[in-house]
Amino acid sequence: MTLAEENKTVLDHKIDFAVVLTVRNANPNGDPLNGNRPRQNYDGFGEISDVCIKRKIRNRLQDMGESILVQSDDRRTDGYRSLKDRVDGNEELKELSKGKNKNNLLFAEKACESWTDVRSFGQVFAFSGSGVSIGVRGPVSIHTAVSLAPIDISSMQITKSVNSTTTAGEPDKRGSDTMGMKHRVDFGVYVCYGSINTQLAEKTGFTTEDAEKIRQSLVTLFENDASSARPEGSIEVNKVYWWEHDSKLGNHSSAKVHRSLTHRLKDGVNEPRSYEDYTAEVNELEGLAVQVYDGL
Repeated sequence: MTLAEENKTVLDHKIDFAVVLTVRNANPNGDPLNGNRPRQNYDGFGEISDVCIKRKIRNRLQDMGESILVQSDDRRTDGYRSLKDRVDGNEELKELSKGKNKNNLLFAEKACESWTDVRSFGQVFAFSGSGVSIGVRGPVSIHTAVSLAPIDISSMQITKSVNSTTTAGEPDKRGSDTMGMKHRVDFGVYVCYGSINTQLAEKTGFTTEDAEKIRQSLVTLFENDASSARPEGSIEVNKVYWWEHDSKLGNHSSAKVHRSLTHRLKDGVNEPRSYEDYTAEVNELEGLAVQVYDGL
């Protein structure tokens, strides 16, 4: 078997991982139910939702040239404006979704072959009027990222002082200023955990090559993602911890593996201001080594 063929074999061993990232003067994930303020739990710790992190992974996979079903509208690489249009644009899937050729099992299998994110995260195919209702469970699971310490959020009022439109009959009339709010996390170190399940990998056809691409996307998670809320360089991946077990069930439970990574403030530091204010420690687990990668 060649190296290329080996990399395309279905993943046959469990993988756990952790991503440590720093946020400085940015809004990593706004909460639309709270005026788009950075997400925060009741204890004051910052949060980044798993959905947000999956979006970043999809973007990075897309930048690598992978075929993605759930594309952001501003990053579309095809002419489709909805998931249904993208699915209907696949002739094989369209044929398997209706009439005498309808086959949910083959539909799910073809969808996994067609799109890397479906093969990784799964997807629910249920569109109004299509008669299709298929759920695919993916092997890659992501936790909500949580900051190591409570975060401070700064808010500022912003003003738009340019006319969006002209007033009929009064082209020189200046409209009233529009006020708004902008929020940011002053500083925070966040940790996100995840796992790749081999049983589900077998069902979706998720390969060792796919796992390597997921790892690469984690190392560069917030690259090519700048916006007014996240200026270039304001969010940085510091470390990616990658545990590869030697069996399908794993040498240890994911919970135990994730707990093996701990962070503590260095002596004399009362209020963290940089990633270097923390000391990271990984408790060695029997039969399981960890690989540590620096962020880009």
